[in-house]
Amino acid sequence: MTKKLFGTVVIAAFILVIGCGQNTDSPEADKTSTKTENGLSAFEVENGIGPVDAKLQLGALDKTLAASGEKIFVEKCSACHKLDERYVGPAQRDILQRRTPEYVINMILNPDEMLKRHPEAKKMLAEYLTPMTNQNISMDDARALLEYFRSLNK
Repeated sequence: MTKKLFGTVVIAAFILVIGCGQNTDSPEADKTSTKTENGLSAFEVENGIGPVDAKLQLGALDKTLAASGEKIFVEKCSACHKLDERYVGPAQRDILQRRTPEYVINMILNPDEMLKRHPEAKKMLAEYLTPMTNQNISMDDARALLEYFRSLNK
């Protein structure tokens, strides 16, 4: 009986150890396990550092949300950004051809950390010589801005 109990405990412990190991096939493991030389995951290099840590599911263009985004752009962004020309910051009409939607939102919501840690944001700072200001935009407003940028390419 003791041998049987001991065998069961050993098997249970083995299963527990195997079951609790890191699953390197999962998307979560891909985002965090492999860091580049600058300490960022592959996901962060492509999509920026911030609250958006998974691919966004973008559906059809929401024209109402895009109109809201246009108002936010005029109020909070147009002092530094124009649509079709370099200004204090880069032109924005083609931003989604240069950056992923996730990167755009992360840059809007987390410019301070992006400028400190992200290689592309650092390049932009070196080129434009002016850091992007944190406008304290909400996730909903950032999503509206993204929808506005999407509407510009239609």
